[in-house]
Amino acid sequence: MNFSAVILAGGQSRRMGRDKAWLLVGGQPLLARQIELARSLGAREVFISGRADQDYSEFGCPVLQDRFAAAGPLAGIERALDQLSSPWLFVLAVDLPNLTPGILRQLTDHAAGTTGVIPRVSGRIEPLTAIYPKAASSLARTLLGNGFCAATTFAEQCVQFGMVTILDLPAAVARFFASCNTPSDLIPHQFSGLALAGAAAPPPPD
Repeated sequence: MNFSAVILAGGQSRRMGRDKAWLLVGGQPLLARQIELARSLGAREVFISGRADQDYSEFGCPVLQDRFAAAGPLAGIERALDQLSSPWLFVLAVDLPNLTPGILRQLTDHAAGTTGVIPRVSGRIEPLTAIYPKAASSLARTLLGNGFCAATTFAEQCVQFGMVTILDLPAAVARFFASCNTPSDLIPHQFSGLALAGAAAPPPPD
């Protein structure tokens, strides 16, 4: 599959209290981990949708800034869809430490010649771990221009217009799509190497 990828790392991480892109997984920043995942799947180029106040030069990827301010992940998706040189965009949120190549390959295997794919687990779609066609760029831009910023709305409209299909996955894989949003989310991972860079790991639960 000829595709590009974007790692969505432009959030403010307010609930975490620190930029989630720099959380360590086995001594490696989450951003670096997601870039490696994308490359392992065969992405021809990997973009970072990043924050203006961060230096991402060590990762060796083109950095994109949102054209729509304070518009959330959809603004990052829109910018990447506009910039990519391939017909498909694989979107990966930076704060998903449990994703594996095996799970993601199910998406690339399912994507058809004319449609992308969005996973759905237990009735919930995952718009930030999905493959969108470059043709969805104008849809994203239109939604943002009209004040609609929800990535879920964009994903649902992509389905409605036949740009993507839904891949239903078993409930057992829900843990692979669990995100780290707060310090308490780190506790289940602390013994598998997840901790805040430069900060002590949280105490183990009682």
